[in-house]
Amino acid sequence: MTRQSSVPQADAILLAAGGAQAELYASLLRARFGAQRVRVWPHAGEPLSDIGYACLWNAPHGLPARCPHLKAIFNLGAGADHLLADPELPGVPIVRAVHRDLSMRVTEYVALHVLMFHRRQRRYDEQQRAAVWQAHAQPGAGEVAVGIMGLGHIGQHAAGVLRALGFRVAGWSRTPKRVPGIDVHHGAGGLDAFLAHTEILVCLLPATPQTEGLLNLALLRKLRRDGAAGGACLINAGRGRVQVDADIIAALDEGALAGAALDVFPVEPLPADSPLWRHPRVTVTPHNAGDIAPEILIEEVARQIARCERGLPLEYTIDRARGY
Repeated sequence: MTRQSSVPQADAILLAAGGAQAELYASLLRARFGAQRVRVWPHAGEPLSDIGYACLWNAPHGLPARCPHLKAIFNLGAGADHLLADPELPGVPIVRAVHRDLSMRVTEYVALHVLMFHRRQRRYDEQQRAAVWQAHAQPGAGEVAVGIMGLGHIGQHAAGVLRALGFRVAGWSRTPKRVPGIDVHHGAGGLDAFLAHTEILVCLLPATPQTEGLLNLALLRKLRRDGAAGGACLINAGRGRVQVDADIIAALDEGALAGAALDVFPVEPLPADSPLWRHPRVTVTPHNAGDIAPEILIEEVARQIARCERGLPLEYTIDRARGY
């Protein structure tokens, strides 16, 4: 008679991630947990009743619901709007991608483009193509007002770095926040005052029903255009659904905006016929502002799984009512 082991079977881990890094995620998970424990969609097989944890990025809607013993979902990215839009999403904890590496990468992107606008780099690029040697008046960073919409982990980190560079930094969030050294506004009642003093607007907001389409022409017209920055500028490294592409183009063409740096879009990849690609005062990047190193992200997933298996609460879980 064969004696069965009393050691419980470890929960399997499902990976369902689109994009070029999917195979790297799979390799890292297998190296960390063993090949037998990791199942990769769409070749995960059936049934999915042994799946305890799911690592997801742009996964098919309805997939998590097919895992009846699911304990937690790990969102392999900063935005969870696609995941939360799944009408069959089970009520298990969802862990956000939160790590100092992610915060630093988005902050690098923000600082790069704030400085590009501040130092008039696009103007000098045009002069270089025309072989024109001409300097322009350059205000100090302390004369320029930068406003950050969204004061979560990343927004607060970016605010601190920009303040260290000497910029006058303000912030706006849905709910009250206290950020040392930052002039903070909140809610609908604080938005207009925040915008009126902002020359370079940085959007790091999540995509929620309340933020969808918020970066529209009416809002962009409220930015300060007569300050030291030489015109109002927009940087969006948050979520694409927050912006209205046509309104950004209209704001640029009428002078409400002097420039825009956009990393996210309502439709991605950005369609080839979008006029944003060819607008002379727009910088387009392919949603890579927060490309966290896969090795770091999978190690964080492993740390959280270890917490769960020790009976400890998961960290950085999403509040479904707020959408982030």
